[in-house]
Amino acid sequence: MKKVSLFITMAVVVVMFLAEAKVSEAATCNPGELSSCLGAITSSSTPSTTCCSKLKEQKPCLCGYLKDPALKQFVSSPGARKVASACGVPYPSC
Repeated sequence: MKKVSLFITMAVVVVMFLAEAKVSEAATCNPGELSSCLGAITSSSTPSTTCCSKLKEQKPCLCGYLKDPALKQFVSSPGARKVASACGVPYPSC
């Protein structure tokens, strides 16, 4: 269980660092904005309204995240697909 927690913590840190880098490239695309979805992605919990609103804001950025090797594994995970569906955000076909 500690390994899973460590992995999740490291993933959040990576996403946050990447978010800082992405802000300079495109002001609207910030994967760090999706941190409120992490719990729902990694468990079977229902996504929060904050998660869904942030996911909807980041919808135009999802294809870019899928093309980023550091983010693809999180955005394309089964949990991320479930969260997108629960939030009413169609999964992108890039």
